[in-house]
Amino acid sequence: MKKSLVLLLVCLVLVPLLSSPPVLAQTATLPTLPTPGATGVASLGVIPQPPSDITAQSYILVDFDSGLPIAALDPDVEREPASLTKLMTAYVVFGEIKAGKIALDDTVTISERAWRTGMQGASRMFIEVGEQVRVEDLLRGMIVQSGNDASTALAELVAGSEGAFVDLMNAQARVLGMNRSYFTNPHGLPSDEAQYTTPADMARLARALIRDFPDSYGYYSEKSFEYSDIEQSNRNLLLWRDESFDGLKTGWTSAAGYNLVSSAKRNGRRLIAVVMGIDAPNHQRGGIMRANESQALINWGMRFFESRKLFEGGTVLSEPRVYKGESTTVPAGLAQAFWVVLPQGQGDQLEASMELHGPHMAPLAEGDALGEVVVTLRGEVLARQPLVALESVDAGGMFRWLWDSSALALRSAWPF
Repeated sequence: MKKSLVLLLVCLVLVPLLSSPPVLAQTATLPTLPTPGATGVASLGVIPQPPSDITAQSYILVDFDSGLPIAALDPDVEREPASLTKLMTAYVVFGEIKAGKIALDDTVTISERAWRTGMQGASRMFIEVGEQVRVEDLLRGMIVQSGNDASTALAELVAGSEGAFVDLMNAQARVLGMNRSYFTNPHGLPSDEAQYTTPADMARLARALIRDFPDSYGYYSEKSFEYSDIEQSNRNLLLWRDESFDGLKTGWTSAAGYNLVSSAKRNGRRLIAVVMGIDAPNHQRGGIMRANESQALINWGMRFFESRKLFEGGTVLSEPRVYKGESTTVPAGLAQAFWVVLPQGQGDQLEASMELHGPHMAPLAEGDALGEVVVTLRGEVLARQPLVALESVDAGGMFRWLWDSSALALRSAWPF
């Protein structure tokens, strides 16, 4: 009884010293970084800049696995999407198929609106009013032939009207983080209301489409499709040039210029390139230029860079001290996997450190920041990511509060 009274008195004397607890930064040891795998490329002393002959007004090159950009020029500038819009139309339709709401063998009765949409532009599937067309044929007509009529028919099937489908498109864009994109129709033809996107948003959409619908992605590698005895070729010339390219979509209007979202996979690694706003004197030249520039970007990225996952998300990297809580420690780690993109052959020069901020006071919620993980390459910071609580810690009782308050007061006066 006497010992408890003495402890209580000590706590009451020391607690006032804690009006401003010290903020401490500690460097902790991290698990050893993964051993670099064989890349087939020697360590490079000089990494060249992206190809200098790119004429696209905006572009981005993205590593698929990590989502990290490798190179970019004005990637967030809003531009008219043209037929790149059909990537979002496909994403919404694929989602309905995956959810079991529609099936590939379902038939669609072609409306006059869908038929008239096809008549407005050069890209159409040649479907007729009142015709019964399978969903899978409409998908091929939209993806391979870039049919504006097929896009409208699919939109009407999914949402009942083109306008309602556009609402779904824009809602899905927000979910995917495409915050600089706005669609006004499912096909990309010019409209009275402005529609826009960015290379970064299109890369984000392409990555989501490949990731979320791997079974449907194969349509984008089809070189041609025949419907109603009319065979049309895919406008993505890269499908004929290089077997590593397997998508995605071309686009053009007089205002948008020549656009292309492309993707290639080599030796288990995938890159996505988006080029927008290429100016050319005619369609033949424009098609060649967007293919050339996309291929140049992906070749450059494959040759000179690699990506590596250093730490898994959700893995416990540290268990820092927690004060005034039901538990005295909290498991700390990364909310998401930690990826880096770095020059080929330089993985053995990566170093990682963990900086713990503190002291950490309960209550703590899962996801609260506790510090950060910093990765450097040859002494320069390459990437950093927050270190967060992987579990919540509730506040402790009065005894724990008094005891830890005393410990913190002593730590403030005599750091240990």
